[in-house]
Amino acid sequence: MSEESKPVHRDPESGQFEQPNKERMFGFYELRYRFRHYLAEYFGTLLLIFFGNTVVALTVFNPELQPESWLLITIAWGLAVTMGLYVSMGNSGGHLNSAVTISAAVYGKFPWRRVPGYILSQILGALTGAALTYAIYRARFDPFDGGVRTVSGPTATGGIFCTYPDPLNTRWDSFFTEMFLTAVLVFVIQGFFDPKMTPAKGFEPVAVGLLVTVIGMAAGRQTGYAINPARDFGPRVFTAIAGWGSAPFTASGHYFWIPIVAPIVGAVLGQGAYELAIIPNQD
Repeated sequence: MSEESKPVHRDPESGQFEQPNKERMFGFYELRYRFRHYLAEYFGTLLLIFFGNTVVALTVFNPELQPESWLLITIAWGLAVTMGLYVSMGNSGGHLNSAVTISAAVYGKFPWRRVPGYILSQILGALTGAALTYAIYRARFDPFDGGVRTVSGPTATGGIFCTYPDPLNTRWDSFFTEMFLTAVLVFVIQGFFDPKMTPAKGFEPVAVGLLVTVIGMAAGRQTGYAINPARDFGPRVFTAIAGWGSAPFTASGHYFWIPIVAPIVGAVLGQGAYELAIIPNQD
């Protein structure tokens, strides 16, 4: 076979042709390459939720940690974000957050055709991360709650996986908190990545992790600071399947929709505020 007649590899995204090699002659490589962005979002979100949920489980099942539990949880979630970004950012952009994905598409910085795949990957990754947390701590649940899975009360374990608001919050309090915290998240992230400003070049995952930590320390107790629809919805679906019944979706006046809708609104507002108000120097 001549060089001209040999099959060549075509990048499914760019449409450009590359020289073949033995691995690329097989369909598995093509499949992985075509879905590489979605795989990165899946595994990045999986790590984010696994590390975050597992540390929450640690504090729930070890009451002696309670005095320092919130500090431990907020630091752990920040580190979890950092780990997830290091896995995914160079490939998919490291969204790991459906609100970030939708906001980027709204402002023309991300193609709408990829939005459904990103969101599905994030939700499935979050669900898998929650399932892995449950698998590791499975033996601790029954001794703690007597085999009765609940989302509120002294033996509640549903909050290990997804978020529930402070009982004193009104529905508007919770919606505003999730919306505003997500707006802050996205607003500041724009500065980290904006090449016209002073970007956190090379340290973006660490910077975003620190941002999530300080958001949690500042106001996270009000709602559990989901600030990410996939982070909350995937584990919520898992708990509904794994023995918590309908409570994850009916508790706190059907609270479940707020961590989905409010972060999306907040992300769009936060990115819009950055685009409108933060103007780089022209000289």
